Amino acid sequence: MSDKTILLAHGSGGRLTHDLIREVFYRYLGNPLLNTRDDAAVWPLPATCEPLPTAPARLAMTTDSYVVQPIFFPGGDIGKLAVCGTVNDLAMAGAQPLYLTAGFILEEGLRFDDLEQVVASMAHTAKEAGVAVIAGDTKVVDRGSADRIFINTAGVGLVPPGIEISGANARPGDVVILSGPVGLHGLAIMSQREGLGFSFPLQSDCAPLNGLVAAMLQADAHIHCLRDPTRGGLATTLNEMAAQSGVGIEIQETCIPVPESVRAVCDLLGLDPLYAANEGKLVSIVPPEAEARVLNAMRQHRYGREAVAIGQVTTAHPERVVLQTPLGAHRILDMLSGAQLPRIC
Repeated sequence: MSDKTILLAHGSGGRLTHDLIREVFYRYLGNPLLNTRDDAAVWPLPATCEPLPTAPARLAMTTDSYVVQPIFFPGGDIGKLAVCGTVNDLAMAGAQPLYLTAGFILEEGLRFDDLEQVVASMAHTAKEAGVAVIAGDTKVVDRGSADRIFINTAGVGLVPPGIEISGANARPGDVVILSGPVGLHGLAIMSQREGLGFSFPLQSDCAPLNGLVAAMLQADAHIHCLRDPTRGGLATTLNEMAAQSGVGIEIQETCIPVPESVRAVCDLLGLDPLYAANEGKLVSIVPPEAEARVLNAMRQHRYGREAVAIGQVTTAHPERVVLQTPLGAHRILDMLSGAQLPRIC
């Protein structure tokens, strides 16, 4: 890649992002924990640190950076997004999030009241998620060297005994469950960024999902995969899990909830809602015998009331995602090279 340069699309979450990670970061930094390709690393505590010898504890850790533009948008802001994104990545490993760190890169000229609003939003969201921000860092850069504010977070959580969740755990016959309507975050960001005024509400779904995951695991601890479909949307997330597990995934287009507001904007602008980002939804892959219990638990939680089964895992077309249309036709749902909309998180 020596003759190439970084493109905005390399941060899209699509195929170019995966190529960059594989060809540079995995090449030099690869190790068994990093190479799992999950949203968080999970490893056992050393024996000398075990709080409960009869129930081996495992730690989960993740990190993320937030460069969303604009920093305030319908349904949230960069502070809320930073907490939710990190909490959710831990939750997708089945972990109970405990602590976060937060690093701020502030551009000279940022208004104090904007910074205060962002930090207050982080505090409010952390309280809802039941986590504490216990360390941080602040840097200020010259005017024009950043876009008002960038935030980096890291998170640590504890994985309960018996929980084994990974994008590599999908098995043929498993059921694919989606926690609710897709596309809201990406389209809300776009409408705010481009100054598009619509007569209908379009608001980000940004939310901490650790409580929803806890309810799901209490209903059935044998969940195989969890992933929040952020950059690249539902289609990219399903492709990631299909590749990690070496299986095929088939989904029904008629089962996927797409809000009318999202569908209208996508039709108008030629976008596909299945590739639009989400920040308050999750995809779960569960054994068929767990489907009813997990769905019931999800529908009783505020962030899973519209949960629905959308497809299944298959041995056919390994590492491919196939969408069945309302007319009964099938089409491959591949990863995009770039992104429909950059800088959504």
